[in-house]
Amino acid sequence: MKLKFLALALTFAAVASGATYLATGSSAQKAAPSVDNSYQIGAVLYMQKAGEYRALCYQAFNIARLRLDADFNKKNLKHLTKAERKMPRAIMVDIDETVLDNSPAQAYGIRNNKAFNLADWYAWGEMRKAKAIPGAVDFLNYAHSRGVKIFYVSNRDEVQKAATMENLKKVGFNDITDENVMLRQKESSKEARRDIIRKKYRIVMQFGDNLDDLSNAFEKKSVEDRFAEVDKARLRFGTDYIVLPNAMYGTWESAIYGYERLTDEQKAERRQNALEMP
Repeated sequence: MKLKFLALALTFAAVASGATYLATGSSAQKAAPSVDNSYQIGAVLYMQKAGEYRALCYQAFNIARLRLDADFNKKNLKHLTKAERKMPRAIMVDIDETVLDNSPAQAYGIRNNKAFNLADWYAWGEMRKAKAIPGAVDFLNYAHSRGVKIFYVSNRDEVQKAATMENLKKVGFNDITDENVMLRQKESSKEARRDIIRKKYRIVMQFGDNLDDLSNAFEKKSVEDRFAEVDKARLRFGTDYIVLPNAMYGTWESAIYGYERLTDEQKAERRQNALEMP
């Protein structure tokens, strides 16, 4: 019943909220091809049903709180320049699978054999039903209470901004404004938006479920090169880089495909060939 209701809700929401965008002739108008997403079931169930997943999220935000408190101790700021110490603090967070849980939309795609498509994605956003990631609201509101500016930097499209802001407010995040919810304009890289924040603030921490959320050093890299970049930055994880678990989707999977446009059969073959065995 839940999936039937979601299917109907997605259909009505797509008509109600996506009409302007779809009228432009976007590929979102086209029916999503039928695909076999069953390989994602374990990842979605892990996010929805595993206490271990919740524990990892709480662990991430608990560590972040310790690191933030440490940043307010002047003796820990000796490595900064005088100008940097005077700048107001900011925290930069991704939205999807970092502070909001979109696993129901992922589950809908699996159960209905539908590939990702903008019509369904926009419709899900318009429902404003994404729940907060465990620990996210408490930590970010705590940081805000200490005078830290929170920037929600996402690659959602600008047409989704109103619904995104309402969803963030609905689950309890404070200080949600046009200024600090920064969605994608032209490019998926977040470096330009990161630079805008840095003009006025010292970014003390960045959160994401994807390495690309943290630095452009990870972008468009092979699996091996991503490993190498992670190793280079290993001291930053748990310090100013905080990563949330997401096995459902992400650049990690695109790297396995070599960022190529492949058929479902070719992707399945790449996944099989990527497995390491004795």
